[in-house]
Amino acid sequence: MTFDDLMLDDKLLDALDSMKFVTPTEIQAESIPFILEGKDVLAGAATGTGKTAAFGLPALQLLIDEPNNGPDPKILILAPTRELAFQIQHVITQLAKNIDVNTAIVTGGFSQSKQANYAQQACDIIIATPGRLLNLVSDEAIDLSDIDMVIIDEADRMLDMGQGPDVLALLSTISDGFQACLFSATLAGSGVEIFAEELLQDAEIIQIHGANEKSAQVSQTIYYADNKEHKQALLLATINDEKCSSALVFCNKRERAEEVTEWLQSRNISAQVMHGDFDQAVRRDKTRKFRIGQVKVMVATDVAARGLDLTNISHVINYDVPFKGEIYIHRIGRTGRGDQEGTAINLVEHHDLKNLERIEFHLDTKLPVSKIKGLEPKAKMNKAKSKKKKDANKPRYVSKKDRTESKKDSD
Repeated sequence: MTFDDLMLDDKLLDALDSMKFVTPTEIQAESIPFILEGKDVLAGAATGTGKTAAFGLPALQLLIDEPNNGPDPKILILAPTRELAFQIQHVITQLAKNIDVNTAIVTGGFSQSKQANYAQQACDIIIATPGRLLNLVSDEAIDLSDIDMVIIDEADRMLDMGQGPDVLALLSTISDGFQACLFSATLAGSGVEIFAEELLQDAEIIQIHGANEKSAQVSQTIYYADNKEHKQALLLATINDEKCSSALVFCNKRERAEEVTEWLQSRNISAQVMHGDFDQAVRRDKTRKFRIGQVKVMVATDVAARGLDLTNISHVINYDVPFKGEIYIHRIGRTGRGDQEGTAINLVEHHDLKNLERIEFHLDTKLPVSKIKGLEPKAKMNKAKSKKKKDANKPRYVSKKDRTESKKDSD
């Protein structure tokens, strides 16, 4: 399949051609036809699979087919973080280069009054974080009553951040009959299911990559470390490897990220730290320097796991093993994007073993263990017995259709 097969306008096809996009990704090929048909969609796909274009292209096609003749927006795109909102705006701008479409972005971190003035100008698409947009809607600075399409990106992250009530409050201000598209990295668990039931009507359910699937384009490796000094040596050797052109190093706490950054800088490594305490201007500057290669290593907390516009990352290094399998999936999803291959390295001390077990249980597989010559661990890791395969009774996402058929079978 090519984008020509998706019945998109020539102006969108020309934009895709200039971006050198010829073949749609699986999530794009599966979801775009349903959205163009006006159906609600619940789509799950791993980070880096092209979800933004999957909803951006049909949204723009809607505006081509039915131009917005009024001052109020027709399309609302909600994102959990301002970083992701700006990333979405960037992609939408690229896709809309040949058509007359106005977008407004509404997020925290900026003057609310200035954003209100900006958003009150005629626009077709609003891209927003829920909290700030709800404030402006409550102040009657923005009118969402004419919205035809609502797109919610990274719904699972929104729920993790407690934004569900804000989203529902926002959508209650929109007239009935809008089309809703909910995209998530995972459809597993009851949270997204309940959220979807509140928002979607007879949705088409698309699951491209299960939450426990690792990307085939990302090689994953464990290096066991005896102690902090050994872990630092493994980190330095990985970064100095000629195959490592850029690295995103994850730590579980801000203090650890700052400590690791200072240590790398003391070893003449071009490194910078990224965490949630920086304001938007500083984050964007750090992101720019990393993206253009001015800085080789970004040491980050999970604020960078999703939303930041980071590309061409050759290595993701978990200096701290994350607490949950879902977080691990999102971290390693920062490499191996598009057609590129990536490498994920896990530096595991003895106190990290419990977290590693959780991740392997989530993935339903054992991660391979490797050694670096001259830096082999001296201590033997006494891992607890691995859990058996996932419990069949463990909550999982079940579609309305499956539940209906199951009930019929039981009757």
